[in-house]
Order: sequence, then C-alpha cells, then structure tokens
Amino acid sequence: MENNLRASEDELIAWLRLTLEPDLGPAQARMLLAALGLPQLIYESSLATLAKYLPMTTAISLHQPVTPEVSERIKATLTWLEKPDHHVLTLADPHYPAALLALHDPPLLLYVNGKLSCLRQPALAVVGARNATPGGLQNARAFSRHLAERGWCVVSGLAHGIDAAAHEGALQAGASGGGTIAVMATGIDIVYPGANLKLAHRIVENGALITEYPLGTPSLPYQFPQRNRIVAGLTQGVLVVEAARQSGSLITARLASEIGREVFAIPGSIHSPLSRGCHALIRQGAKLVESGQDIDEEMGAPKIVKAPIPTTQAKPKHEEDPILQALGYDPVDIDTLLGRCKLEADELNAALTLLELDGCIERLADGRWQRSVLSS
Repeated sequence: MENNLRASEDELIAWLRLTLEPDLGPAQARMLLAALGLPQLIYESSLATLAKYLPMTTAISLHQPVTPEVSERIKATLTWLEKPDHHVLTLADPHYPAALLALHDPPLLLYVNGKLSCLRQPALAVVGARNATPGGLQNARAFSRHLAERGWCVVSGLAHGIDAAAHEGALQAGASGGGTIAVMATGIDIVYPGANLKLAHRIVENGALITEYPLGTPSLPYQFPQRNRIVAGLTQGVLVVEAARQSGSLITARLASEIGREVFAIPGSIHSPLSRGCHALIRQGAKLVESGQDIDEEMGAPKIVKAPIPTTQAKPKHEEDPILQALGYDPVDIDTLLGRCKLEADELNAALTLLELDGCIERLADGRWQRSVLSS
C-alpha cells in the first residue's frame, strides 16, 4: 500500500513540477504531454529528446534536478493537500471534469477546495457585471436559486456584483440544491476580492472553489479571461444577467457558444448601459429569458454527467479498451468515433485525452485519431 501511495505522490509531484517550471508555458506543457506522455516520462527523457520540442535553455532546465524554489512550492502544495476537502486533479485523474476537455486548452491541473461531487453535477453559469444594479443582483439571486433547486450546480467567478449574487442565490437552495462552484483567477489560497472571503467559506461547505493557478498566485488582469474559459467549459449553458458591451461576461458567453454551450440573456432597459451587452447577445442568437421556466423549457431536467473511464489504470491489454476497439487500425475522425462508441461528446473527449496521455493514441494534423505505434 505504501508503495502505491508513493507512486501516486511521485506522479503528482511530476505534474506539479511541470506546471511550476518558470520557463515552460501551458501550451508547451500540453505539447510535451502529447509527444512524450505523462510528466514522469518527460522528466526521464534525454536532453536531446527534450531539445526536439523546446528551446535548449528550457530543455536544460527540465533535464536538471528541480530547483529549490520549485521544490518549496511543491512541498507547500503537498502540505495544503493534507487538509480536508483539498484536492489537486490532473488531466489524467478520473475525477477531472470531462466537460473541460471540450476546450482547446484544458487546464493541466485543477486545485479544488470543497466537494468533488460538484464537478460531476450538471452545471449552468450565471455571470454579469461587477457594478450591477439592485435589480440585476435580485435577478441573479432569484435565477440561481431556481436553478439550484432544480439540481443545477451554479458556476460563477466569485467577483463583485452578479457573480457573488449568483453564488448567494445557489446557496439559498440549501444542502438539497445543486450547489455552486466558484472559479478563481488566483491561487486557491487567495480570495479575490477579499470582501468575498466569508462567501468563499460558505461555498466550500456547499460546493467548491476551483482554480488552475498554483498556490500563492496573486490577482493579475490577464488571468480573468483565462478563468472565464473554465466557467464556460464546466457548464452546459451560460446565463448573462447584466453586461456592458465590453465585458468579461461577453467573453464567457462567446467562449461558451464556440464550444457548443447554450447562451441565455436577460433583457433590460434600452437606456441602461448594463443592458447593452445582453441585447447584443440576443441579437447574435442568445435566448431571451424572462423567468427560470424559460431555461427549464430549453434545457430540460439536469442530467448527471458520467465520469470517464480512467484508461490509465492497468488493464491486461490496451486492445480491450472499447475506445481502441472502436478506433480500429486506421485514422478516424471524431464524428465517426462518436457513432461507433455511442458516447456523449464530453465522455469521448475525456477518454481520448486519457488514452493520448497514456501513449495509446495520437492526434493527426487533420484532427483525426489513430493508434500510436506502441499500441498497434
């Protein structure tokens, strides 16, 4: 048992180091994972191999022992993980939200403080302006409570205004409701804005705080649009309550639309600047909603998202994997695979990502999938 725990910890340490490398960006890390496999294999690769994919200075950095600074940050994370309801989910973890794999740049890691079960709940995002009107705040609370009472997990960004009201409304549904998830643009140990600290504690009790950023990461402007893609990716739809023409809420709505999620908007006064973003979304095809029932009619009853089969677990033969069986031995496009596997798109994308990390399959330049040489 101790050996299994040590292996699991060693794997997590490799994942943490990969995301803490100062000269390695997320896109480069994903490229290395696709080319070389799980992080342990990356760090076991020769300098010549690493140099095929990275600038030589970065390759040398990865080939050398971990730096004291990175080592200390890893130790701090392992200490943080010792507390109840603290989790770090890697891309290869069976608890990693399958819905996020629809993103072209899914987070390599997710830091979670709270209930992991929330990540499998059917979810809808409720977002909007920070400087919301009293009416907008009331709408956000009322819609969020309605959605949570029907089993939806309400996702938002823990910001002032509509975001905070959305979390509050979802919490009003009580323990029997769908709960709420706050996606943070900081490290999991830094609540921003600080005025929402008490709200964050309440969310942990009936939902979860999540972030892709390492512990100690402060609030920086560019991290908020990055945060918004996770808000969109986690959910089956996004409701915009109030938004100006240029706002982060419209970024979230656009990202949601791009990955096939539903977009809803509440109309407002033609004289209010905070209605213009919602009206623009409606003109672009977002569904106008005036009550929670409008969303009920469009989305139906929430359905629990199935967890992906963790293909990184040991099996007698990779050929026994149903995805590999469906793939066959020739390149196959995603639509054909969907037809063969009879899975939802999120489930299939999750399974494909895990098989790719396991080195069983590879993605071709044209988007099709095929078995890797090792699994053929």
